[in-house]
Amino acid sequence: MKYSEKYFAELIKSVDVKFNGDRPWDIKVNNEKLYSRILAEGSLGLGEAYMDGWWECDQLDVMITKLLGGEIEQKIREKPLALIRLLMSRVFNFQSKSRAFNIGEAHYDAGNDLYQKMLGERMVYTCGYWKSASNLDDAQTAKLDLVCKKINLQPGQTVLDIGCGWGAFAKFAAENYGANVVGITVSKEQKKLADKLCEGLPVEIRLQDYRDTNEQFDHIISLGMFEHVGYKNYKTYMKSAYKALKPGGYFLLHTIGGNKSVHGTNPWIDKYVFPDSMLPSVAQIGKSIEGLFVMEDWHNFGPDYDKTLMAWYDYFSKAWPELDGKYSEQFKRMWDYYLLSCAGIFRSRKGQLWQIVLSKGDIKSIPNHVRSS
Repeated sequence: MKYSEKYFAELIKSVDVKFNGDRPWDIKVNNEKLYSRILAEGSLGLGEAYMDGWWECDQLDVMITKLLGGEIEQKIREKPLALIRLLMSRVFNFQSKSRAFNIGEAHYDAGNDLYQKMLGERMVYTCGYWKSASNLDDAQTAKLDLVCKKINLQPGQTVLDIGCGWGAFAKFAAENYGANVVGITVSKEQKKLADKLCEGLPVEIRLQDYRDTNEQFDHIISLGMFEHVGYKNYKTYMKSAYKALKPGGYFLLHTIGGNKSVHGTNPWIDKYVFPDSMLPSVAQIGKSIEGLFVMEDWHNFGPDYDKTLMAWYDYFSKAWPELDGKYSEQFKRMWDYYLLSCAGIFRSRKGQLWQIVLSKGDIKSIPNHVRSS
């Protein structure tokens, strides 16, 4: 047994995972070069090796949960290029205004057909709220309704939706609460479909960066966009939101969060799924709102993202025969790895999902509607 194979076999054995074991969460090795590839390239090599068919796992989400729960990722050396990029992120602003549309082209423009098959009826690409829901569509409807209730949305009020996706919130708020919504996105494909889905409603979808918003709104919401802002821009983002919020209004920030402050992301995620992304910490968000907003409520329902991702994976898997031909087999393996490994992140409690309600401090008391539900 080579050194690399012995090293990783002992490492994963500590978290009840084996190479070529007979349990569904064990790793089945198809290429013996896998061990040296992980040793040389870290988590990027692990993910790319899966894409290349070098290994299989019947319950990849369970396997990832076990690895993360045992802090195995901290014991795997990252590729030097990944470390260099992390250092560069300290110097350069990878989420600058000039690069704002990169994520739209790289991920959200992948194809509306893919997302229509995967996301469910409302096409919401953020965590559902499963407290009283038994399926994805109900969980997403409950989440959108929860957002409207937390900002105390009233008929005729205006809402800015930062990172509006395919217009799911805008459509829901207009139809169910009588709101007038402006949604902004950096994805051309999202805008194209959002315009169609929201046709006839008091909704305007703009292809626009958050830094270019000049009007004021009764309320602001942002669902799953803050992960693309970058720590160098957190204060700028909050200042933009503060300027756009009318007195007496609420700003609801819905974001994935991490347990510690970081300045980059997993190298595989950065390369293949969400380039230039990073998860904010409690400390980073707190520092960004300091001197601007008052934090009225902070709600964590991170475990719900595990359920959401597994539902997306189920939808994607069932729809693959219809998508096969437009997307390669390697793309399918990449997408499977993305959805299942992310489910493992939330299941192991390494990732959180926060809804934070902010005000300008001009609310005299904390109304019940903003409290965690």
